[in-house]
Amino acid sequence: MGALAGWGSPDVCNWTGVACDEVTHRVVNLTLSEQNLSGKVSPTLGNLSHLRKLDLSRNHFAGSVPPELGNLSRLSCLDLSDNLFVGVVPPQLGKLTRLHELSLSGNQLEGSIPGELARIRNLDLSENNLSGHIPAAIFCNLSSLYYFDVSSNSLNGEIPIQADCRLPNLEMLAMWSNKLHGGIPRSLSNSTKLRWLLLQENFLAGELPSDNMFSGMMSLEFLHLSVNFFTSQQNTTSLEPFFASLTNCTSLLELGVAGNDLVGTIPPVIGRLSPSLMHLHLQFNKIFGPIPANLSYLADLTVLNLSHNLLNGSIPQRITSMRKLERLHISNNMLSGEIPPSLGAISRLGQLDFSQNELTGAIPLSIVQCVTMQNLDLSHNMLRGEIPAGLSRLSGLLYLNLSSNLLSGAIPVTIGEMVKLEVLNLSSNQLSGTIPPQLGHCVELDYLDVSYNGLTGELPLSLENVPHANFSYNDFWGEVPSGGTFARFPADAFLGNPRLCTETMSMVPGLAKCSDGKHNMLHNRRVVLPVVLTIASFTMAIIVLAACRAMGRDGRRSALLAYVGGLELSNRGDHPRISRRELSEATGGFEQSRLIGAGRFGRVYGGMLRDGTRVAVKVLDPMTRGGEVSWSFKRECDVLRWTRHRNLVRVITTCSQPDFHALVLPWMTNGSLESRLYPCDGGLDHGMDLAWLVAITSNIAEGLTYLHHYAPVGIIHCDLKPENVLLDDDMMAVVADFGIARLVKDMGDDEITGFADPCNSNAGLLQGSVGYIAPEYGLGGHPSIEGDVYSFGVMLLEMITGKRPTDALFQEGLTLHDWVRRHHPHDVAAIIAQSWLAAMDAMLSAVQAGHIVVELIDLGIACTQYLPMERPTMVEVCHSIALLKVSSSRRVVMDSTAIASG
Repeated sequence: MGALAGWGSPDVCNWTGVACDEVTHRVVNLTLSEQNLSGKVSPTLGNLSHLRKLDLSRNHFAGSVPPELGNLSRLSCLDLSDNLFVGVVPPQLGKLTRLHELSLSGNQLEGSIPGELARIRNLDLSENNLSGHIPAAIFCNLSSLYYFDVSSNSLNGEIPIQADCRLPNLEMLAMWSNKLHGGIPRSLSNSTKLRWLLLQENFLAGELPSDNMFSGMMSLEFLHLSVNFFTSQQNTTSLEPFFASLTNCTSLLELGVAGNDLVGTIPPVIGRLSPSLMHLHLQFNKIFGPIPANLSYLADLTVLNLSHNLLNGSIPQRITSMRKLERLHISNNMLSGEIPPSLGAISRLGQLDFSQNELTGAIPLSIVQCVTMQNLDLSHNMLRGEIPAGLSRLSGLLYLNLSSNLLSGAIPVTIGEMVKLEVLNLSSNQLSGTIPPQLGHCVELDYLDVSYNGLTGELPLSLENVPHANFSYNDFWGEVPSGGTFARFPADAFLGNPRLCTETMSMVPGLAKCSDGKHNMLHNRRVVLPVVLTIASFTMAIIVLAACRAMGRDGRRSALLAYVGGLELSNRGDHPRISRRELSEATGGFEQSRLIGAGRFGRVYGGMLRDGTRVAVKVLDPMTRGGEVSWSFKRECDVLRWTRHRNLVRVITTCSQPDFHALVLPWMTNGSLESRLYPCDGGLDHGMDLAWLVAITSNIAEGLTYLHHYAPVGIIHCDLKPENVLLDDDMMAVVADFGIARLVKDMGDDEITGFADPCNSNAGLLQGSVGYIAPEYGLGGHPSIEGDVYSFGVMLLEMITGKRPTDALFQEGLTLHDWVRRHHPHDVAAIIAQSWLAAMDAMLSAVQAGHIVVELIDLGIACTQYLPMERPTMVEVCHSIALLKVSSSRRVVMDSTAIASG
């Protein structure tokens, strides 16, 4: 069947994926990558004594990695990546003395890396769920090691490269996205052949390396230390020692130290870095002062990101001499002065973001020379003058944001020539005149925002195919067109235009009815507009969606730069489609007995595909009003397509027809967090203990941290609650249900730099679930990462107290947060009295001995603060939980020692 259909013929060497030695006719190569195979890998593979390459990657193999593979003494390549393997890495693999390449990425392996792997020359254990410490022996015994990758796991402890562990042949050390702490070992300076050092997204701390750490690494190409807790030397504000230590790295191509809260100025020595440097990431720090002019000495830079800092002064004129720049981000600083008039000299610019500064003057006319421009964001500055008509020369532009400036004059008719434009935001300026009907020629336009200007005239019929638009607070008049997408726009898209009317009252609530069905000027008629919705601003949600769609149309495998970190994250492509008939077969015709859940947009059924895979099929209800189903389906597909994390649900495949939308998701044996907290039989689940509580909390926090800060596209979940947290076979929590999630282009730790979609749905209903919605949402606030933090905090307090946030106890303004505060910290026993915690003696003793629950209560209270700015970020939450896990494990060890000695 499938790839194995030809297996069984007399000549083994002719079987699919099998290659034999021409002389001995022994099997030397078995390659079955991406063949949709499932089941367990047979241990009899260990009998293929002449096998040199075994590649079973990108299938659905489950179970453990057979220890018998350690018998393949001639094996040089073992690739089991992107499967469903569980358990530990077999120590028997350490017998593979000829192994050059080992890839176990993308599985569900756990435990520490066996010390027996010390003889492997090329080791890749990335993107698993490995946990525990890295044994020091794995480095001390691997003097010939040149490739080591344990990235995207849950490894903790320090990097165990001791002073007497020399790794002279090491070329690649990749440990990114783990939970490692401590500093960078000084002995790493002995690895003078090092080319890749990737340590981003950990809990590493201490001073940035300086002195001679990198002085001997002439071959170093990629250095990524972003998203850690590094400081400048001796906690000063001087970053010069770090950059000076890199001046000998003449091969350096990428440097990332973003997201470390570094304080200081950019030293002039930065201009002496490798002339071949292409990527420089310093964003999300606290770097102040001016941008040094000699930064322009880095003439080969293609990506420069200085955003989200405290930079002031003007943009250096010499920056325009960096002719190879393709992405230039200096948003969210305090830069002033004019945009360099010769900016157009950087003709390769594809992304330019100067937003959220204090720039003045006009938009330079030379910008039209940047003919490869795709994203242009000059919003939230103090720019004046007219919009250059020549912008139409930017024929490939996808996203144009000129909002929140002081621009005046008319909207150029020539914008209609930008046929690829998908997002156009001209809101909050001083524009006048009418909306040019030629904008309808922008056939790809997804979102148009001209709100808060002085525009007048009738709304052009040519815009009836634009899915999202905002015309509010202008002086438009006449009848709102009834065709196309106009009928689906929310009422707040037309607020503040008293001379607008509608022939069909139900089409646009809040607008007056046109008296005779004609275009009535309504000069003397007062229209009362009930302000029951918040001001809509969908801009940033469409930004990344537009770019993603454009990449997809080009037929490429999409690749987005990770905003923090600087590594390219490649999308794996669309999932294979499945027919409605197959889904009907899998679920018994969507029969009621298969129903495992229901929500606002549809139902979830349990089923089994033809290959025996158990799945959950989420079918969206086509009767939902306002086109929300297709919107929800598209949004969930977008989120699942652009994210990949062990604590986020993954999509197996999709089915989309005009009247039928379905997502096929993995079957979760252990159900939802909701079902565990509130079992139908009311009994106690003995699998729930203190370690479980901390682990579940950590899983959810890590998933949200990825969504908010590290995903290629910033994402706000908007509906976090126990029902939307699923538990896999190993009781690991995964965040699910992204039907109302919001995509945001640019998010920092403190704020969203542009509005996401509004909190209200197309039907005018507040999105999210009662009890978990942040208080600012009810007051008209837009979705934010702080709102997700609030929902997380409610869930955490719910797990601890055993009380739902909708409990009858919480009335007349009293919230779960308030109730816990009344008892904390003096009466923790009352807080947990009705929860599953109180039923476990072991749990209570742990609480009394280690105050672990007290610390979790503190965290829940912090996350549910009324004011959004007082809540921690999910990065900080993850850090707190990681420290809690470390301290709790130490207490367990101490308790065990005390028991043993007693």
